[in-house]
Amino acid sequence: MNIKEKIRVIEGFPKPGISFKDITTLIKEKDAFKYTIDEMVNDLKDKNIDIVVGPEARGFIIGAPIAYGLGVGFVPIRKPGKLPAETLKIKYELEYGSNALEIHKDAIKPGQRVAIVDDLLATGGTILAVAKLIESLGGEIASINFIIELTDLKGREKLKDYSVKSIIEYPV
Repeated sequence: MNIKEKIRVIEGFPKPGISFKDITTLIKEKDAFKYTIDEMVNDLKDKNIDIVVGPEARGFIIGAPIAYGLGVGFVPIRKPGKLPAETLKIKYELEYGSNALEIHKDAIKPGQRVAIVDDLLATGGTILAVAKLIESLGGEIASINFIIELTDLKGREKLKDYSVKSIIEYPV
């Protein structure tokens, strides 16, 4: 199945010069959504994954069904102030400012093999921050998987120390 044709591209969103890749058109199509999740599960099934982690918000959409498909748990990474128990926080820089993410301190056990999943790899800053949170809790990053990779933004270079897989690529 060519899932690239199921992704809506919106030029000039959220600001001029951006070519936004909208996965809502992919996930609303049951066959395309199932195919996408199955592709990611198939890539991860032989990697001895203990837990799947996904960052807010689209990482939740794909992370939970991937975890279900692997028969493992799911851990959300959230923006500050959204998780109810004690958290660990990381601040990181983006090309246009800074941001922060949090994880529950008891979400990952030392030695657990973790798959990080998200919809899109752009510059890699957010996912690198997610990886650092997981590693600070003793987790081992077994794989990082995306639906889409924007290759011209070179996010894969920022994640060079990890196994990274994407289903489809766009130049930008």
